[in-house]
Amino acid sequence: MRILLTGANGYIGMRLLPVLVEAGHEVTCVIRDKNRFKPSKDLLDKVQIIEFDFLHPENAVQNFKNKEFDVAYYLIHSLADTSSTLKEYELRAAGCFVLVALLTQVKQIAYLSGISNDQDLSKHLTARKVVKDVFIKSGIPYTIFEAGIIVGSGSVSFEIIRDLTEKLPVMIVPRWLNSKCQPIAIRNVIYYLEHCILNEKTFYKTFEIGGPDVLSYKQMLLDLAAVRGYKRYIIALPVLFPGVSAYWLYFTTSANYTVAKQLVHSMKNDVVCKEFSIREIIPQELINYKGAIQMAFKRIEQNMVISSWTDSASSSLNYLDVNQFIEVPVNGCFKDKKWTEIPNEEIEEVANRFFSIGGENGWYYADMLWRMRGVIDKLFGGVGLTRGRRSKVDIETGDTIDFWRVILADKKNHRLLLFAEMKLPGEAWLEFVIVNNGNRSILKQTATFRPKGIMGRNYWYAMLPFHFFIFRNMLKRIAGKK
Repeated sequence: MRILLTGANGYIGMRLLPVLVEAGHEVTCVIRDKNRFKPSKDLLDKVQIIEFDFLHPENAVQNFKNKEFDVAYYLIHSLADTSSTLKEYELRAAGCFVLVALLTQVKQIAYLSGISNDQDLSKHLTARKVVKDVFIKSGIPYTIFEAGIIVGSGSVSFEIIRDLTEKLPVMIVPRWLNSKCQPIAIRNVIYYLEHCILNEKTFYKTFEIGGPDVLSYKQMLLDLAAVRGYKRYIIALPVLFPGVSAYWLYFTTSANYTVAKQLVHSMKNDVVCKEFSIREIIPQELINYKGAIQMAFKRIEQNMVISSWTDSASSSLNYLDVNQFIEVPVNGCFKDKKWTEIPNEEIEEVANRFFSIGGENGWYYADMLWRMRGVIDKLFGGVGLTRGRRSKVDIETGDTIDFWRVILADKKNHRLLLFAEMKLPGEAWLEFVIVNNGNRSILKQTATFRPKGIMGRNYWYAMLPFHFFIFRNMLKRIAGKK
């Protein structure tokens, strides 16, 4: 089958793509920025790529002219957009997708949405329902799956529940933690998405999909704690406090404030399946919640996390063009350059150290100060250090490392370039590279800051004392020198 996969570099898209390719389908991936699409080379060689933004329908004809597809997956969705723009963006993108589907003579649209059978829906769930309505009115055969919480390594729901459980032995929580949910394992979701392809029994239908367990969010926290061997105490208050709850999630988890606010407002709704016809049309063994948690941690422990929701750009950089940051600027910048000589035989070992930086591995020196900087960033509305990294050892261009974005991870040439997504009065880069000059190898570490106005300049000078001993000692430890 000829498959059009939108959102191919998103959390679900990166999980579905290898399954479709392995099944022998011809897959064309639609990516807003191909520089941030980094599947394995073997997988990349087997797919075609179209660089296109569904918020700009005026470019649809020139990008999809003379192309035909059997099935088109709509996996585009953004929690990071503000409440005021979310519905507008969803409507525009969905309308453009229908236009593309008509241009390319698509025989089936497949859409993964959220369960929306409750009353008084949040703005987030309302926006997803708007997309559903667009597809229903399109005249194209559609298959819509509506899920509650998707449980898998790297999913936004799993990572937030994990953050809360691992960081807080005692939680005093608002009323929304008593809302009901029917979580489903990512493996079950992918199976449904794969096996609906041109399955006429699924045409013109909406299916609610969930696992075998119906749980409160409180019970989900306690079950994850039980799987991990933690003892946790949760006290639920009789009030909702949506604003306070959003800040609570923001400061204790990897979610930025906009994402936290969208999730909190959605959690006031029960997301439980009310119809189960999909279980007869596409039968499979449904994994229970604890089993899904165990599978997720097994992949984390084996460093096999394929995708993470944090690998999408932060809300302040939604339209980040990686190319414009690969070449670090020179004019109007402050630079902190440090270098040290390393033995030729230790090049790979040293490179592996800086390619493993951040997350649970830390920053090799003054980790407490790095954590304090993360807290300060959170206080000013930034992403902080809570995003961590997708894998302890693997790294790809486009990944997140705490409050940095990986702009370039060139293992062949031993170069790592990071761009700061923290709140700053300017723009910042951090680069590690090993240069070999015959008999000598040099590890270079360069921090670059392009200030914005007098505030930016004052910030740089205020940070100089910290840079002096933090960056110097970080370089020494990466080089293996005590």
